Amino acid sequence: MRGASRVPSRTALEFDLAGACAGLTIADATTAEGLRAALAQEPAAALRAMLDAADEIAECRRVLHKGGLNLVGEVLRGQGDFVELEHYPRDDVFDRETHSQYYYHAHRGSEVEHGHFHTFLRAGGMPPGAAPVADRASEPWPSGADALSHLVAISMDAWGDPIGLFTTNRWVTGETWYPAREVVRMLGRFRIDHAAPSWPVNRWIGAMLVLFRPQIVTLLRRRDEVVARWQASHPGQDVYEDRRLDVTSQVAIDVQAQRAAIVAALGEAA
Repeated sequence: MRGASRVPSRTALEFDLAGACAGLTIADATTAEGLRAALAQEPAAALRAMLDAADEIAECRRVLHKGGLNLVGEVLRGQGDFVELEHYPRDDVFDRETHSQYYYHAHRGSEVEHGHFHTFLRAGGMPPGAAPVADRASEPWPSGADALSHLVAISMDAWGDPIGLFTTNRWVTGETWYPAREVVRMLGRFRIDHAAPSWPVNRWIGAMLVLFRPQIVTLLRRRDEVVARWQASHPGQDVYEDRRLDVTSQVAIDVQAQRAAIVAALGEAA
């Protein structure tokens, strides 16, 4: 492992996309109207940063496609047979300076999703004062220098293109549970600043967290709402370890539509 502990996987039986959250209404920046409202509140500098991220995403995709490659194929290259639940690359991707980490895997059996990237920030890269929730669960959580926070997962289709974002309950990734307000502070600190296993993929993932920041912020806040609601309706249960609650928020995404919305917001702000 490149300087950090490998994040554990869970079984396919335990993780179900439909899950207990099916039917929940995702609002705010995860709807077209909500996204327009969210972008209207962003300063021009933030909008330009998102636009730059969209261009970075397009450039990463361009150079890969020019060589007959795609994002998913890059992380699977040289890894042997593709096995569900296994992490790709096998030891995850970790940046020793930023303490950012990610891996790709698949275990949903979906006809639409091929697999997904899980993104994390470890303790050494977290903003000063970041603290997990106080109500610790029945299972031990990573703590101290080993603490880590799951930021968001990026769903990919069979052609290696992004189709969605989602958040999960604690047990799914074995993370330390930080409230949404703390995870939001961590988003801008994610960066993989090296070329292993793929320079375009590493840059692409970082850019995705910038481009879709409004949706990610909404998903993280909704994650906390869902967990709180679940705890209230299941008293006496450890919500963070409840296998009936896996995906806590999700949204479909479209890079071109997101870029167009940002261009429109910049035009209105001018």
